[in-house]
Amino acid sequence: MGRLEGQVAVIVGASSGMGRATALAFAAEGAKLAIGARREAELNALLKEITGAGGQAVARTTDVAQRPDVDAIVQAAVERFGKLDVLVNCAGVNVPNRQLARLDQAGWDRIIAINLTGAYHCTQAALPRMRAQKGGLIIHVGSISGLWGDFSGAAYQASKHGMVGLANATRMEERLNGIRVTLIYPGLCDTPILNNRPVPPTPEQRDQMMKPEDIAAACVFAAGLSPRTYCSDLVLMPGALQCNGHPVG
Repeated sequence: MGRLEGQVAVIVGASSGMGRATALAFAAEGAKLAIGARREAELNALLKEITGAGGQAVARTTDVAQRPDVDAIVQAAVERFGKLDVLVNCAGVNVPNRQLARLDQAGWDRIIAINLTGAYHCTQAALPRMRAQKGGLIIHVGSISGLWGDFSGAAYQASKHGMVGLANATRMEERLNGIRVTLIYPGLCDTPILNNRPVPPTPEQRDQMMKPEDIAAACVFAAGLSPRTYCSDLVLMPGALQCNGHPVG
């Protein structure tokens, strides 16, 4: 029996990177899934991979910046599987022109809409069902940029710091409803978002980074804890490249 046998999870940002790895890991551990992302072709390929391996899942095209999309995927999970135990928010973006000298209003708005407002939409969509059940877990995959200053850009850092406030408020306000919140802070991880850096990392640098499967394992750990226990914050670092959030060497 898998560690998540019997659980129902919604995973958004599932078409690539950490979200895709997390969906595959949850399915391998026995969870039933509703998976969402903006890229329909990649999402459908993931659905085929999960169900082809014997897993149970539904897919919905989901832009977390659009509240109706997030409501729809939560509703799909409940209609198909009868409940909602876990919502994992892996959606996130950045832009190449991220430094303040080059960041424009469109770039700021896009990052905040997906990274921060999207996290709010996920929280608000999950809460009514979790309150009715008197339990549930929300996992936000944030970034080490939410703890320390770096060169990921002002909008990206502001969005990730905002996720910290959202997670803290949700924990405090919903604790008596049995709702838990885990915020994961990954350091450097080899995902497609790095392609939007002004200078993408070299293959040698990518080799030393964490992989999406490492973050997926952390999500499985958090979801596998007893309902009486939760991990509030989990910081993950690539040992050779970062120390306390900062590059080394």
